[in-house]
Amino acid sequence: MASPTVAGPTSAASPAVASPTGAAIPAAAGPTPCAPLSGPSAPPPPKPTTITTLRQAYECLFANYYGGPLLDDRALLVGAFSALTQELEGRGLDQANATLPALTGDRQGDWAAFARTYQAVLAALPDDAPSRQALASAAMNGMVSSLDDNHVSWTYPPAPGATPRGTYGLGFETSPESGLVRRRPQAALPPLFVAEVDPNGPAARQDVRLGDVIEAVNGSSPFPDGVVSVGVMNWLHPQYPQADPVRLTLHRPATGRTWDVTLTPTVYQASPSTVSAKVLGGDVAYARLPEFAPGAADQVLRAIGDLHRGTPSLRAVILDLRLNPGGGVPEVAKLLGAFAHGQTWEYDCDTSGHCDEQRTDDTVPLLHLQLVVLTDRNCASACARSAAR
Repeated sequence: MASPTVAGPTSAASPAVASPTGAAIPAAAGPTPCAPLSGPSAPPPPKPTTITTLRQAYECLFANYYGGPLLDDRALLVGAFSALTQELEGRGLDQANATLPALTGDRQGDWAAFARTYQAVLAALPDDAPSRQALASAAMNGMVSSLDDNHVSWTYPPAPGATPRGTYGLGFETSPESGLVRRRPQAALPPLFVAEVDPNGPAARQDVRLGDVIEAVNGSSPFPDGVVSVGVMNWLHPQYPQADPVRLTLHRPATGRTWDVTLTPTVYQASPSTVSAKVLGGDVAYARLPEFAPGAADQVLRAIGDLHRGTPSLRAVILDLRLNPGGGVPEVAKLLGAFAHGQTWEYDCDTSGHCDEQRTDDTVPLLHLQLVVLTDRNCASACARSAAR
């Protein structure tokens, strides 16, 4: 699936873009939507995200998103405006006139209506650059999030010195994870449990372990009335330089223990994610693959081969893909090719119905071992595709 390059603070410079019907939109109709970065790898310095930048991204999605010809502009604009009003409310800046007029489905007419209302809202705000940027960022992210596609995102770089060198936080990840809660809160189901602990972070120092269930955060349930609490998830992922301690009520199913622990977010050096493998009791190997990065399949197969030589009776492999965010398709094809040949593991189809077949890499020697895959709600993209096969 092709994702657009949504370059928030910058503009591209081509004279026209393609509409969903294939007709050219003259440059006078709006800014060019987007373009891949060229020249030096570093992006240009950020500039304020303006209404022009928002329209740039709007047109970018129609011109470059794989489902662009089928996009309903109203979903994009309603998503953007809903996020804007939520940000206004959160900052105590809500306005009685912050109401989006009825949209008709006419792409350019709807944009004009959105732009008028957006500019009227901003005109009533104090002349505060950080607040205005936060509101523009909220609108941009709301528009992109309306696609419900974790392959499309937009980020605005922080100011120099705004973030520390290293990782900041509590030192653990959860399932469901914060990205799922942000993109698809309806898919975030209880319980909330610890899915990964960084050995260098605050959680590890307090003996928080994989599988611990988080029953409360600062006394609040993660799922009040069965619906995930965004506020609770924000407590678990504090933004630098916030340093308020976070109190967790944990339950460890393996022992039945329930207790409270207080963690203070800190800056720490995250441990690198690497492939690991070992032989479990008997003749079963276990291998953990944190992501389908270039060369990952070779690392897994090399590790399994080493275990097989040390344990000739090996008969099966448990491949742990929990928390794996995905990666390259060739890595999936190579890894699956070690367990089966001549198989189709996926079809990639576009909106016109054309499908490309993805097949196992049959140049990889077969291991002649059974394969069992461990997955969770945080397995995404290439990970989900390989696990489904």
